[in-house]
Amino acid sequence: MNDAAIADTAHSLRAYFERAPLGALLLGISSGFPYAMIGATLTTRLAQDGIDKKSVTAFSLAFLVYNFKVLWAPLIDRAPLPLLSRFGQRRSWLWLSAAFVAIAVVLLGNVDPRADLSTVAFAAILVGVAGATFDIVIDAYRIETLAPHQLGTGSGMSQYGWRIGSTAAASLALVVAGKGGWGLAYSLCAVFALPAVIASLWLGEPVRHVVRSGVGSLAAAVDAVVAPLAEFVRRRGAWLVLLFVLLHKIGDTLANLTLRLLLNDLGFSNDEIATYDVGVGFIALMLGIFAGGVLYARFGMKRAVLTSLVLMAVSNLSFAALAQIGHNNAMLAFTLGFENFASGIGGVAVVAYLSALCNLSFTATQFALLSATTSIAGRILTGTTAGALIEQLGYLEFYLLTTAAALPGILLFLWMMRSGLVDQVLHARESAPQSA
Repeated sequence: MNDAAIADTAHSLRAYFERAPLGALLLGISSGFPYAMIGATLTTRLAQDGIDKKSVTAFSLAFLVYNFKVLWAPLIDRAPLPLLSRFGQRRSWLWLSAAFVAIAVVLLGNVDPRADLSTVAFAAILVGVAGATFDIVIDAYRIETLAPHQLGTGSGMSQYGWRIGSTAAASLALVVAGKGGWGLAYSLCAVFALPAVIASLWLGEPVRHVVRSGVGSLAAAVDAVVAPLAEFVRRRGAWLVLLFVLLHKIGDTLANLTLRLLLNDLGFSNDEIATYDVGVGFIALMLGIFAGGVLYARFGMKRAVLTSLVLMAVSNLSFAALAQIGHNNAMLAFTLGFENFASGIGGVAVVAYLSALCNLSFTATQFALLSATTSIAGRILTGTTAGALIEQLGYLEFYLLTTAAALPGILLFLWMMRSGLVDQVLHARESAPQSA
């Protein structure tokens, strides 16, 4: 490695220790823990309390709230909070949502499912609403505090934080519940809301966000919803950008959605799956996130996103190879390692791109719109077709089809690169007016 390459690598590594990316790590920790509280943790708790499987799986509906956060994101973009707003639009909402999510988590932990399952369901939905609100503010705050050149590194640090927060909260809950009960476990996990608050105290209010007037009239309320969407769709090629956001993960989502079905049909045991999925897969994901940040810093947004799209498409071929080879632990390790490494890079690069698309005057609403568009493809378009396609085609042909399904997103992004649509995404950040 020559001196220039060593210097570039050192510069890329130093970017992880800058204030804003470190703040993104803290924000990610707080963002990840509410999801864990209504995910595996709640499932384990309900199962241990003897709740039937049908009722347990119905609680997954609490996650649907995250898909609708775009509906109240305009309120967070526009409405100042009484008293707290003097500390800044973003920070005041972050502190309020942090308190909201902590209270909701404590409430969920202190309701007995055996005595009142309906109240537990209400509390789980409340955690979903609180967590989605927290995410809206955290995403906006992260995007607005990161400089354009820090978007890749910051996105990677945010994803590291999300994994740390969700995993640590779930583990802490299980350990404490075994000794002190679920009420104490959930109450202790509520402290995971604090890292985001600490980040906001450390980094301060984002200086480039425009604090707008409240929603005191119907016209102002309508404008709060319409203005962010209108600003986005007026951009050149806006509908192509939205089409890319909708399409780019369809192939990857189809493949991952059916992975456990494939492993079960190939006869892999739970121990084998846990060893290679949690062990190899998790480590590969962490390495991929790091590599994605370095790739973004060294080669820029366009090449980082394109590389990640190609890697995610090619990783689907490893699913096809596993389906063809059958029960083979070495191939399982390679498949899960490759797929998670590619997903880690893709998560950093694509999230950074989506972040760069946001006009800083409407950050919360526009990022909520883009993330919701991505989830629509993953949870609606693909979730209703995957099982039927496997039954009709078989696993090998199905995974070859998922590879082909990734090609439109790659080709569309290539066209956007050549037409200049990708280069213009930073304009919204750089042209956003300064706050007073």
